[in-house]
Amino acid sequence: MRRTRAEVDATLQIAKLNAAELLPVVHCLGFGPGAGAAAGDFCLLELEPALCQQLEAGHSLVIRGDKDEQAVLCNKDKTYDLRTADTSNMLLFIPGCKTPDQLKMEETHCNIIHTEIFGFSNNYWELRRCRPKLKKLKKLLMENTYEGPDSQKEKDSNHSKYTTEDLLDQIQASEEEIMVQLQVLNACEIEGYWRILEFDYEMKLLNHVTQLVDSESWSFDKVPLNTCLQELGPLEPEEMIAHCLKCYGKKYVEEGEVYFALSADKICRATAQMLLQNAVKFNLAEFQEVWQQSVPEGMITSLDQLKRFVWREANHRCITH
Repeated sequence: MRRTRAEVDATLQIAKLNAAELLPVVHCLGFGPGAGAAAGDFCLLELEPALCQQLEAGHSLVIRGDKDEQAVLCNKDKTYDLRTADTSNMLLFIPGCKTPDQLKMEETHCNIIHTEIFGFSNNYWELRRCRPKLKKLKKLLMENTYEGPDSQKEKDSNHSKYTTEDLLDQIQASEEEIMVQLQVLNACEIEGYWRILEFDYEMKLLNHVTQLVDSESWSFDKVPLNTCLQELGPLEPEEMIAHCLKCYGKKYVEEGEVYFALSADKICRATAQMLLQNAVKFNLAEFQEVWQQSVPEGMITSLDQLKRFVWREANHRCITH
């Protein structure tokens, strides 16, 4: 049933409202035939202004999570928890509804607008910034570590591999956060799939590099990329040599040439891990002696390099991984 202007004025009088203080345009709301059915078909999402601007600019927001996980919402670089919030006021869905500010800017010939309510809700989703859920990322990549191009495992297509799209589907984090964590894990992209190197293969690559540095009498602070690739290319894929340098060094350019400054701490830590990985327990003094003998000449080992990596017994005489 549509209201007339006289009925609207009568309602204003009963409500003791002065029509002169209101906009001349009146919205008359009414529930459409499908409003009740639509109530559970839509969800309202409250967004901060920055996220609204991203949507208006054509960017996407993605909800991620398996059935047994609490859903999160991600944009390109942030992750948000999705929480349901209840409200005591009924929220109405009104397509094409105009706000008072919009009505002020328009001239209308009819001062009564009959508007159909399409649906309603008593709750909405709100967002809370949260840390990305990245533990699953390492778990997935460790299912099938990379042992080198000649490994029998690489010839077996049954082992799991993950592309960037696969990881975006399964990891509850934004794309940027996932990419940063892949760097933290020293993962590399091989034939379109993200892989973590098997530790023994990683050490094999590192030994090739350190032996070349020693034979060429280079400084560990200035290891030339191109020469490494030329010398070690016949032994291992060039992209693996470059990846090893990236994992254990810092890249810089000098006079147009690319160099890497290798980190003594990282190399010493990896050497310690190699010594301890098969040892149940190691006498501390013996370990320190063997460890120092195992690292490249010129590097100094220190137990400070192994913080959060090894455990020492209370008497400090034994060490274990």
